[in-house]
Formats: sequence, C-alpha cells, structure tokens
Amino acid sequence: MAAPLSLAPVTTETRPILERLWQLYRHDLSGFRGMLPDEAGMFHARSLLPFLDRDGERGAHLFRTDGPVGFALVARAVSGPRLMSEFFVVRGARRRGLGRAAAAELFALYPGLWEIPFQEENAAAARFWRRVAAEVGESVSEERRPVPGKPHIPPDVWLILTVA
Repeated sequence: MAAPLSLAPVTTETRPILERLWQLYRHDLSGFRGMLPDEAGMFHARSLLPFLDRDGERGAHLFRTDGPVGFALVARAVSGPRLMSEFFVVRGARRRGLGRAAAAELFALYPGLWEIPFQEENAAAARFWRRVAAEVGESVSEERRPVPGKPHIPPDVWLILTVA
C-alpha cells in the first residue's frame, strides 16, 4: 500500500526533482500543443524558472507518496487571485485520488479566489478540474481566454472558484 500523500515546498535540495518532473509534464503537454524538445532532447523550462526564485508571490510544491509523484506551481499566492500555473501528477499515480488530495492541500494553504486554466482538448485535465471545482468551490464560473501570442491555438478554459 502506498504512503499517504504529502505536499512540500520545493527547496534547493529538491529542485532537481522538480526539474526532472517538469520534463515529464512538458512531454505530456506536447500532445496537445505540439511542443517539441530542443536539440538536446529537453523541453524548455522558461515558465518554470520564475517559480524557483522565492519571491513570496509564487509557490512551487512537490507531491510525494513513496516517492515524488507530481508538482504544482502557484502564482499570485499573496496578492490573488491565486493562479494554478501548472499542476502535474505522473501517469503511474493517476486515478488514485492523489491529484484531488494535492489540490485540497494547496487550497488549504492558499484559501480564497482561484483561477485554474487548462486546455479543453486535454480531456483528462478538463474532467479533473471541473470535478475538483464542483467538490470544493463555493462559487464556480468558467471563461474562455485566448492564449497570449498564440492566436492559432484554441482558447484556454479558465475556472474561477472560491475555496474556504
């Protein structure tokens, strides 16, 4: 039986774990947005790097059971509305309630108004976030927003919800 889920901030020591999980995450997303690795076989980390600087407005968290199983990157942690910038659970740990448990812990750490964007064509993410929002959201709405600088791809779905 797997250990219970724990959530911990990324530290200097755990940064390499986050960076490796990031590659798996970007690989998963490559199926939806056509992203390809660079010449070295790596996916870019441009959007990850700001979360590695501790500025109080961003939080980077690792999820663990018997080992690392995912991460979340939260923006506007203080000023709000909180933004679920990135959220990932490795394939082998999915469909066991770990993502919902991680989301619940994040909402407890950062209560208040949240914005959670995802791609509609990512059917698993769409189902997951709508189910989580329905379970924990005190008020939930949905918007379609264009992806900045990328008019050729479909707009993202943004869930807006308040959690206690």
